[in-house]
Amino acid sequence: MRDVAVIGLGMHPWGKFKDKSVGDLCRVAVDQALADAGVAWREIEGVAAASSRFSGGRGWGLNGNDVVDDLGNTGVPVYNLSAGCAAGGNAFNVGWSMVASGIHDVMLVVGGEKMPKGFIQTSGVEEVTDPEYLRQVCVGMPGPAFWGAMCRRRMAKHGTTEEQLARIAVKAHANSVHNKWARFRKEFTLEQVLGSAMVSYPLRLFEICPVSDGAAAVVICSADIARANSRRPVWVAGSAVATARFDDGIPRGLAGPVPAHGEAYHSEAALAVEKAMAMAGVNPPEVDFMELQDNTVFYELSFPEEWGFCKPGEAEGLMEAGETTPTGSMPINPSGGFQSFGEATTAQGIWQVCELVTQLRGDGGGRQVPGAGVGLAQALGLGGNGSAVVMRSEL
Repeated sequence: MRDVAVIGLGMHPWGKFKDKSVGDLCRVAVDQALADAGVAWREIEGVAAASSRFSGGRGWGLNGNDVVDDLGNTGVPVYNLSAGCAAGGNAFNVGWSMVASGIHDVMLVVGGEKMPKGFIQTSGVEEVTDPEYLRQVCVGMPGPAFWGAMCRRRMAKHGTTEEQLARIAVKAHANSVHNKWARFRKEFTLEQVLGSAMVSYPLRLFEICPVSDGAAAVVICSADIARANSRRPVWVAGSAVATARFDDGIPRGLAGPVPAHGEAYHSEAALAVEKAMAMAGVNPPEVDFMELQDNTVFYELSFPEEWGFCKPGEAEGLMEAGETTPTGSMPINPSGGFQSFGEATTAQGIWQVCELVTQLRGDGGGRQVPGAGVGLAQALGLGGNGSAVVMRSEL
């Protein structure tokens, strides 16, 4: 397998854009990525696109074909990926695989989304074989109730307090003030977070990510091309995808003891992270920062423990000591995370790669992790899909 580098990134700011199509958002991101890479559209040999049913793609999730129609029909092959909220990470993995294996030398990875209002409906039809449909309709647990149940279990086991949960949201927004692509670039006080509406105990409005519109793109290439044409390559050390194990902690962990396998609520995330880190040859102490999927503040506590970055029950103390800030020993979501962006499902995993590249280039500004050399990003999505990528500033 060949070494692979990211040489260009681009994003459309996250938000809600009534008068813009998903194609409009993707065009901004792709144009920026091509310009940043110094690559012309005709030099792109393949497109890996994160697609979903929410927007674009002629109704069939063909978002990559929409991008090609917009930029010019060169005959380039398109690989459309659908993996729920992990689609961006999965599309990146396909793009990386194509370059690493020598099938293509230069690829564009892109994802864009315009989300409908309200709770994300995980099933488009009333399908009794769909466990997500059954959870929402029969059990009455949309996302916030589901996250609240997991959080209450942690409170009972580790003594997590409502104030500790709120402090995670405060930290996230303190980072987002310095991120031009974030939707919410405003600091919140602890009192403001604790005073926001209760959604599903113990989670409040400012502790759960909203839905957003957004787009992100990266240009990746072989090492030879990166060294010859780019002054700022960032290297892919490991890229992996996974699906949930049969003994996954969801939903069994909500009804009884969590399985012994890493005590992971989301085994697809834990497995993808484990595989990407093994491929990169790094252990948790060697990772300088991470971008994890914080649909809710709860995940900033549970995921680092599940992945071996700290021991069970330690995450709250590290957060309160400031260790999860950009200047701490275990920086989490220096971008501001989903809390500050909101979720534009298929674009999320690619936005995370953009943040890794930004940090590893040293371009983070007020949210920069000092001396960042290794970064980890993780996403998970509907169907038990998980993705992870480890990147280095140098080989």
